[in-house]
Amino acid sequence: MAKEKGDKKHADTAEQDFSALSPFELKDELIKAAGGSAVERPANASMLNAGRGNPNFLATIPRHGFWQLGLFAMRESERSFAYMPEGVGGFPKREGLTERFELFLRENRGVPGIDFLRGAVSYVRDQLGLSAGDFLYEMCEGILASNYPVPDRMLKLSEVIVGQYLRREMIGKHPFIGEFDIFAVEGGTAAMTYIFNTLRENRLIKAGDTIALGMPIFTPYIEIPRLNDYQLNVVNLNADVENNWQYSKAELDKLRDPKVKAFFLVNPSNPPSVRISDESLEQIADIVKARPDLILLTDDVYGTFADDFVSLFALAPKNTILVYSYSKYFGATGWRLGTIATHRDNVLDRLIAELPKDVKKELHTRYESITTEPDKLKFIDRLVADSRTVALNHTAGLSTPQQVQMVLFSLFSLMDTPDAYKNALKRLIRSRKRALYEEIGISFEDDDKNQVDYYTILDMEFLGERAFGREFVEWLFKNTEPSELLFRLAREARVVLLPGRGFGTKHPSGRVSLANLNESDYRQIGRALRKLIEEYVERFNAATGKTLDKGKVE
Repeated sequence: MAKEKGDKKHADTAEQDFSALSPFELKDELIKAAGGSAVERPANASMLNAGRGNPNFLATIPRHGFWQLGLFAMRESERSFAYMPEGVGGFPKREGLTERFELFLRENRGVPGIDFLRGAVSYVRDQLGLSAGDFLYEMCEGILASNYPVPDRMLKLSEVIVGQYLRREMIGKHPFIGEFDIFAVEGGTAAMTYIFNTLRENRLIKAGDTIALGMPIFTPYIEIPRLNDYQLNVVNLNADVENNWQYSKAELDKLRDPKVKAFFLVNPSNPPSVRISDESLEQIADIVKARPDLILLTDDVYGTFADDFVSLFALAPKNTILVYSYSKYFGATGWRLGTIATHRDNVLDRLIAELPKDVKKELHTRYESITTEPDKLKFIDRLVADSRTVALNHTAGLSTPQQVQMVLFSLFSLMDTPDAYKNALKRLIRSRKRALYEEIGISFEDDDKNQVDYYTILDMEFLGERAFGREFVEWLFKNTEPSELLFRLAREARVVLLPGRGFGTKHPSGRVSLANLNESDYRQIGRALRKLIEEYVERFNAATGKTLDKGKVE
């Protein structure tokens, strides 16, 4: 690690051993350096961990609805076996269910969650045209967790309702032809795992194949292709900070190469938290027209924080696998709620049908225990089977209470036509960003419609050059290791950030989550960052004889 002669060492030599770590594993080392426990404890208020994306806000109304629905379902269960006082209940009964539910609502008028449930049933019946009785039965049986998920991919009416939510949030007013299927999964992480695995099992990607990644990107998308399980070649499509974290036309044109089998991206991006511009989405859709065999995966977990968001799934539905997680928007990381959606007429099923005969024979054998027509099994249903190693397909599916909460979250959003909840979250995270940047001394820019602001990324090269010139940046990188700044923040200010390099940024940077701390905490983080910058400017002046103004951060 190159240092100025005679200057004190600011980083332990052991830090050099962390270069290969995932940013989420490095986070634990930074927490230790900050004097915290490797097992994070929210009560440790003296340490400010802005490295993790877990929000400190959550949606209360659909949670109140969940618990009230649970009480009603328990009453229905006990009613079924009323002759057994030993704590034995039964399944709810369909006959008279809606009338008993109305009575329950009247008896509990004014209790939090009751008005939401009343509105939810009305919305399902009057707006979606579904049977209120069938909906209530599915929700009661689901919340009691008294049966396997049937169908295993997703409960029948739950899939319809979640589908409407995805249409509203991911497609919006964009023209969309056809229908799509949904697989309810254990969060976005499960979605990633299942998709990579089923693509491999069905020979849609194999060792030595080339895929493209939209960089920067959530770290697992970088790490999974390198594993021995996959051994994929990767082409990076780089979004640049100088271009407001958008992809240039030249970068997107890399997808025209027929060697590229698939393109994976996170939109809005992680960590820059910027949605892909309309022009770039249209360019990708045009490339798909020229390359109808190209598989796309868009992970749109942060799309619900954007204004008028439109997913790539809306523009190229037949080529796109849509991944969405409820974790961040509803503050539900512990619930593990996610979805995978595919158009019913998609390139995945077509490519499977075009596989060589010997491969199709192998796949026929793989799936023949679960269907009499394994060759016709859709990709999304192969996902379900593979998620339970095929042999346990009969017990596949997200737990039914999880699906119930997913449905209630979806209905809460569908019923919130003024977008009051969404607008409140946007105000919250943007006020935190403003506080952070004000304390650092960087001008706050809030006029880019593509900025989502769940995270912000502090690009040391871009910001340093803008504030102090290229000579300062080159001196800084010559005399420090990228991780040094993060470890110094942790040790000296007890502030934890994640390294942007772990997400594929081209320049050394730090990811700041704007979701998990209070506004005053972001001001404290901003002051700590400013103090560190000022010290490096003083060191630069002493080493070079220059007279940079350490207060000039902008």
